[in-house]
Amino acid sequence: MINRIAFLGCGSMGEAILAGLLGSGLKPSSVVATVRRVERAEELASRYGITALAGAEEPEANPLAVQGADVVILAVKPAGIAQLCREVAPALAAGTVLVSVAAGVSLAQLAAALPQDQPVIRSIPNTPLKVRRGVVALSTGSGTTPEQLSLAHEVFVSSGLVLDVPEEQQDAVSAISGSGPAYVFYLAEALAAAAQEFGLDEDTARMLARETVAGAGLMLTEPGADPAVLRRAVSSPGGTTEQAIATFEAQGLPAIVAAGTKAAAARAAAITEDLAGR
Repeated sequence: MINRIAFLGCGSMGEAILAGLLGSGLKPSSVVATVRRVERAEELASRYGITALAGAEEPEANPLAVQGADVVILAVKPAGIAQLCREVAPALAAGTVLVSVAAGVSLAQLAAALPQDQPVIRSIPNTPLKVRRGVVALSTGSGTTPEQLSLAHEVFVSSGLVLDVPEEQQDAVSAISGSGPAYVFYLAEALAAAAQEFGLDEDTARMLARETVAGAGLMLTEPGADPAVLRRAVSSPGGTTEQAIATFEAQGLPAIVAAGTKAAAARAAAITEDLAGR
């Protein structure tokens, strides 16, 4: 059970995780967050009732925040993760679990900047955490116990599906679920653009695309939902939908999607290598 949690960095993703935790019943008094700007700290404190510290006002904000924390969420940009870990290392309790949400930062890179045997977990969350339909994949460091992993699950479970995967699968997870929402948004953009080519006005086109994608997504959340079965149910033989799907197939859409996800995974691996060389 989480008694105290610290968010080091609380941008869009950090705030999504924070909102899910508080929505699940965690008391605001159990949370401290650090950000750079005073205005952002005041905004978070006012919106959620948490303690928020601004580095611009309190240079020791990060070490102060981690003191006594059961879990620390590392939510700054990847390039700053190692320095952040070194900054807070002296203030960490031996059993404090650090959970990184920074893309491309490996467990080895995190461990190298932390005290020996500090429990550390790498996560790949996605933006639908904001609406509690997210997906989060967790990979644990060698010194992390099942009980400590359970604390990390507690952080995310109120905001979506939580999976445990080997670290070597993190790039694949990043390419599918981490970046995946952007692919869906891209589809909605393309549908809206196609609607405008038919002569529909921009507002109507966007509304049709948005609600169609959102509604189809909800159908996929039903127990036992299978995208292929759902697709076939809409594709009457000889009908309009079947013709559209046949055209997508002929134009190579499945291969395009596969190529895009492979490029995303390769970029994730390259980021890890780049960070390792710094």
